[in-house]
Amino acid sequence: MRLPRIFRTTPFRLTLLFLALFAAAASAFLAYIYIATAGEATRRTDREILREMRSLTGAYDRAGVNAVNQSLIERAASERPFLYLLMSPDGKRISGSIEESPIERFDGQPAWTTFQVSEVVGGRLLKHPARGLQERLSGGEILFVGADVGEDEAYVVNVVRALWGAGALVIILGLAGGVLVSRNVSRSMASLTGVVDAVRGGDLAARAPVRGARDEFDELAAGVNEMLDRLERSMAGHRHAGDAIAHDLRSPLTRLRARLEAAYLDVEAGRGDPTQALAQALEDTDGVLKTFSAVLAIARLQAAGTAPDPTAFDLAELAGDVAELYEPLCEDKGIEFGAELSRGLTVRANREFVAQALANILDNAVKYTPAGGAIMLRVRRRSSGDVEASVTDTGPGVPDADRARVVERFVRLENSRNQPGAGLGLSLVAAVAEAHAGRLELDEGPGKVGEMGPGLRVALVLPRAS
Repeated sequence: MRLPRIFRTTPFRLTLLFLALFAAAASAFLAYIYIATAGEATRRTDREILREMRSLTGAYDRAGVNAVNQSLIERAASERPFLYLLMSPDGKRISGSIEESPIERFDGQPAWTTFQVSEVVGGRLLKHPARGLQERLSGGEILFVGADVGEDEAYVVNVVRALWGAGALVIILGLAGGVLVSRNVSRSMASLTGVVDAVRGGDLAARAPVRGARDEFDELAAGVNEMLDRLERSMAGHRHAGDAIAHDLRSPLTRLRARLEAAYLDVEAGRGDPTQALAQALEDTDGVLKTFSAVLAIARLQAAGTAPDPTAFDLAELAGDVAELYEPLCEDKGIEFGAELSRGLTVRANREFVAQALANILDNAVKYTPAGGAIMLRVRRRSSGDVEASVTDTGPGVPDADRARVVERFVRLENSRNQPGAGLGLSLVAAVAEAHAGRLELDEGPGKVGEMGPGLRVALVLPRAS
């Protein structure tokens, strides 16, 4: 027969184990109490018997056997809880409250004994335990003094029974508590098991309930929910990446095919140059590959939620390396380039992604700043403690209404339609900032100066490494 599930849970088994240990300890405790209490009762009775014996032997030494006999008659008639027997030297009864001595063989030395005392109560013969001492007096007579210890033993038995009853009550309450605790634990674990089964069945939206008790089950539920959140984001990111790549590459691939088809028709008609057509096809292919890499990088960051393989490095040093690549481009285009880099500002991030983000910001600045303009790269520490890498240019800038939209993928403003690109540069920078718990800020540049401006200031803000 299979036991109910609640009796097979770990908390209930632990409850049984603790109850077994408690029962063993309680049994040892009760045994000690019984031995100590019974021993103390016996010692007290022995002291009282011995005191009574000394009182009678004192009377014998003072006035002889007649005095003892008279004292026994008087004491037997009283309510004193003692049993007396005075015998002649040959063992014959002289007087007392009992008929014969419970000690069959007496060698004259003081002898203790335990025996039974019979009593008729309500027509029934009852026996009580008793204890006594027998001694030979100086004149040869034999004196026995005993006491009924039935009440003492009954008291000890009642104490032990009360303790046993208390122990049984504790065990019953412990079992009830074990069932209650097991039920609560099983209920909490059942909710977690249900979530696991739901996720196993494909429901990534299932979450474990948090009761607000702030115990280990709430911590486990919160941990499971956080794990499921990351899993759901990862799966959604992978699905989104696949859809995005398929969707975002459709347009450039369509343009590439259209150009190849037009070049083919021109060559067929003798109007085109095959070499130029192949060069244009290679350029378009490079653009498609660049778009693919950017979309894949954005999807990778969004799927992971955090930047992979973070390391600690000086952001100013990295910005200086990137600036060396773009300074010649600025010179060729007639743009003034400057850099203000505060060294010693360490961030913990993925070096390759941050380098790509800085390159994208500088690339946009070079692309949209006309000849005669200026670009300034700065790395500084903010008052909040964050580290900022910003690029300020004197190009046409981005209107306030478009600054939230321009960081979306494949969004290109009207004033940039004549520039090459797919509209993924700032999207990648925003993804890098989010993955590093930072932010991307777009503000107006230095303002309108002649025919230039108002410019744009793009800042990548990252937390400083502790």
